[in-house]
Amino acid sequence: MSLFKIVIIITLVLVSNILKGQDAENKALYDTIMDLDKTYFTAYNDCDMKTQSEFYDDDIEFYHDMGGLATDKAELLKSIEKNICGKVTRTLIEESVEVHPIKDFGAVQIGMHKFYNNQEPNAISKPTKFIVIWKNTDTKWLMSRVISLH
Repeated sequence: MSLFKIVIIITLVLVSNILKGQDAENKALYDTIMDLDKTYFTAYNDCDMKTQSEFYDDDIEFYHDMGGLATDKAELLKSIEKNICGKVTRTLIEESVEVHPIKDFGAVQIGMHKFYNNQEPNAISKPTKFIVIWKNTDTKWLMSRVISLH
């Protein structure tokens, strides 16, 4: 067998393992978290404060590289309403998202997103990183820890 054929076979094996991706259980978790992300950020972009409120754990820790740490759910929501509503929209970079289970707790979502601030129309919207720790309760998923970097 030629070296070229060996390289092709090895490449196909490696690529098929990468494309195989997550097993069915992790694929279901990925889909769940992506649906939650979509629902939450639709509410975020539309300034639906009631829906946003339903996503945050009462014990939220929200780490923002520019705004610092927020641990009061009501204050966090007031800040979002004051500083985000009608001004800022978020777009997820879907291909960047990773979702991993956290045993007996929930999941971690890691990815990139972009924000557009209509108050700064000439500002360049650059992709930034985020991490969300999702807590799976008996009845729903909640954001319990968020790290948002800009």
